[in-house]
Amino acid sequence: MTMTQLKQRSLLGLKELSKDEIESILDRAAFWENHPVKVHQAMQGKFAANMFFENSTRTRFSFEVAEKRLGTEVLNFSAAVSSVQKGESIYDTVRTLESMGIDVGIIRLKPIGVLAELAAKIKVPLINAGDGNNEHPTQALLDLYTMRKHFGQLKGLSVSIVGDILHSRVARSNLWALRKFGVNVRFCSPPNMQASELDAPYISIDEAIKSDVVMMLRVQLERHESGMLSSAESYREQYGLTVQRAAKLAEHAIILHPAPINRNVEIDDELVEHPQSRIFPQMENGVPVRMAVIERALS
Repeated sequence: MTMTQLKQRSLLGLKELSKDEIESILDRAAFWENHPVKVHQAMQGKFAANMFFENSTRTRFSFEVAEKRLGTEVLNFSAAVSSVQKGESIYDTVRTLESMGIDVGIIRLKPIGVLAELAAKIKVPLINAGDGNNEHPTQALLDLYTMRKHFGQLKGLSVSIVGDILHSRVARSNLWALRKFGVNVRFCSPPNMQASELDAPYISIDEAIKSDVVMMLRVQLERHESGMLSSAESYREQYGLTVQRAAKLAEHAIILHPAPINRNVEIDDELVEHPQSRIFPQMENGVPVRMAVIERALS
């Protein structure tokens, strides 16, 4: 496989991916969502390694279900119980699995920039399952898929992303992907959680809830220890999607959240499964979206 082919089959981020490429993934996800056979043998005999150097529940299990539905042989790697704990580098770990004959690597990392370095050296397609605060492409793809499924198309929608933009890879991937489709993306965030390098405008929470899509980001409560977050209560009061605020949503508007959810912090408990919430359907949509991404890597 040439480096060009490898790059085309990898999914490192959405910033560099064209609108047509994103659309083809979403269309293929729709095919898999409506496929009558739950376990297909499309990728039988292929080996996928889930390499999670950072903890995850939803993303890892979603990838694993997607892989198994495609008939792929699955290898699960967890940094907590691996030689990484003994000091082995991330590169050596990935290179070891490549040497054993994997066909695709799904990788989640905390350090920024490591994924691009790996992709330049590893000779199997890599799929980004979240790297630092850089990108989380499959999360954004399932978000776009959820919006498109509800509204029929993306063009012309207004999307407000509310929360800690500074540390959010979800916000970045969504911004870069949605803009390719003519979506009006705006941020709402405490001043010390804004990302100055991203050029979307910042608006108030009262303005944010007037959007077609209100996407609440997880409040990283560990920021409280560093002084970035004064308290969970004050955050809810100033930036949370409360029942009172949700009552002002347009009838057609939907609520999204990448999860895990801090109930009664960024979103009130009774809104998680509100009729306008698509939080659990988002998770459901993650499986066909990831099936499409894995199939693209292995085709």
